[in-house]
Amino acid sequence: MQTEFEFELPKGYLDANGDLHRKGVMRLATAADEILPMRDPKVQQNPGYLSIILLSRVITKLGTLSTINTRVIEGLFTMDLAYLQDLYQRINMSETPSYRITCPHCGQTFEAPLDFLSD
Repeated sequence: MQTEFEFELPKGYLDANGDLHRKGVMRLATAADEILPMRDPKVQQNPGYLSIILLSRVITKLGTLSTINTRVIEGLFTMDLAYLQDLYQRINMSETPSYRITCPHCGQTFEAPLDFLSD
């Protein structure tokens, strides 16, 4: 199972020294990554901040930066933030959970999606 995914930002993160960082790695999120940020006062005041904290937890590498924190994510260009949010969704929600169902009439067994997250 793949747990880490390489990416390249469309624009890149420009650090205080003027260095541009485009290549990075994002890991799969854990339950803690999704739950713990909900306790953060910034998230409680502004639910939109949740994605900033989530990304700062799951991005393990960005260029030559030694640490990835919320300040780095806040400093991304809008296009790069949107790119990372989309990547997060794709790698963490790529497979819809399913369960096995047996038809009571014909006895055929098949997989049915458990898509409780969709509208």
